[in-house]
Amino acid sequence: MTIPKEINLILEKLTKTRPDGSRQGNYEAYIVGGCVRDILRNVKPNDWDITTNANPKELQKLFPKNFYENQFGTVSVITNSKDETLKVVEITPFRLEGKYSDKRHPDEISFAKTLNEDLSRRDFTINALALELNSKSKTLNPKIIDFFDGQKDLKKKIIRTVGDANKRFEEDALRMLRAIRFACTLDFTIEDKTFKAIQKNAEWIQMISNERIHDELIKIFETNKVAYGIDLLRQTNLLKFILPELDKGVGVSQNKHHVYDIYEHSLRALDEAAKHKFNLEVKIAALFHDIGKPETKQGEGPDSTFYNHDYVGAKFTDRILKRLKFSNKLIDRVVLLVKNHMFVSDPEKLTDAGARRLLKRVGRENIVDLINLRVADRLGMGRPKEKPYRLRTIEYMIEKVSKDPISAKMLKINGTDIMKILKIEPSPKVGAILDVLLSEVIEEPKNNNKKYLENRVLELNEENLEVLRKLAKGKIEDKKEEEDLKIRNKYWIK
Repeated sequence: MTIPKEINLILEKLTKTRPDGSRQGNYEAYIVGGCVRDILRNVKPNDWDITTNANPKELQKLFPKNFYENQFGTVSVITNSKDETLKVVEITPFRLEGKYSDKRHPDEISFAKTLNEDLSRRDFTINALALELNSKSKTLNPKIIDFFDGQKDLKKKIIRTVGDANKRFEEDALRMLRAIRFACTLDFTIEDKTFKAIQKNAEWIQMISNERIHDELIKIFETNKVAYGIDLLRQTNLLKFILPELDKGVGVSQNKHHVYDIYEHSLRALDEAAKHKFNLEVKIAALFHDIGKPETKQGEGPDSTFYNHDYVGAKFTDRILKRLKFSNKLIDRVVLLVKNHMFVSDPEKLTDAGARRLLKRVGRENIVDLINLRVADRLGMGRPKEKPYRLRTIEYMIEKVSKDPISAKMLKINGTDIMKILKIEPSPKVGAILDVLLSEVIEEPKNNNKKYLENRVLELNEENLEVLRKLAKGKIEDKKEEEDLKIRNKYWIK
């Protein structure tokens, strides 16, 4: 991978010796961390980090366009690049870190003298790689510096800590969750000693703020391996501390309609949602849609019941997502999906009125997500068809009632207006006039103008409305059948 010119210029400025022999420049400098990992995987880095033996004051003097407000000595250099990943490049002096009393932040930070010291404090071997550009060569041939066999682990697709795993996790307990996140984003496995250290020290995750846990979970949910990641949480004992409500479903059997226990079914539904690239709200709802079942289960065996698990699950979901600092907007949508995931989908039972009630309850904007949740739910049960006839029928009925294309509601005038114009009380004449107006607007949509319709009301008041009404009803019914056929064909409904 070609090293961007912005990075080359920064490294050259750091390592170059000035003609007068002064100390400005002539430093050690290396590309370091995740961006080196990505370069070796031939993936464009999301950001670029450089480490050096220059101190912050020297860096600020060398790069005047910067900002520096942190305890780690990092100087952020502004490059004005058009590439978002290169607009700001962080340069951090070699550093050492003291004891981590809170399992997250070092009590003290000091500058190190060597690159080896700096890399030895990093989390995983694949993130403890450095790349040096040979400034003496016109081609700037890179040299990989790898003290901890990170390149071997990259080839083997392994997540392994630098040095003693227990010590690394004691320093920063979030690293346990980061190991799982990297396993998902990179499609790697966690090395055995590292895995066992997470199992042993899982309770330390309670020392980490929910905001930081939220950030890692979001990154896991963004991958196609999210179900794998959630199950790694269970296997490493982290699940009981992060999502104890979900952990309660492990091993809890269901009834004759289900093959899998509550937890495995939820995991499979999540996996299907990820495979189908459903949005974040649907994926979270797929994982949590049955989270109320352990609390509502009555009886054992094929006839056990879970009455009101949808409502209980919605309350649990609200509590979980608030605890994990998700946005109110996302929480409202996910809770709505969980609460309504048991909607009637039997074509023989769902009436037009029922479809309208569902539409009113969840909103037109959420219908697609609700159906997608049902798709993930059904596939998670081992059902072979992702969109069976009944779900297509639901989509057809929802579109039909939501558009409501052929009714008096589409007119720019209503019964009350007609009564005011004609100065009459409610009577069959009002409905007859509305029918005639509707039939005329169907024929000529541009006539759906309030002023025109008001004048037409006065004209129709003088006509034989019974005759006109019969003609109008024929036109309306023909149009309804035509529109209905279009929607049926769209969803393959015969």
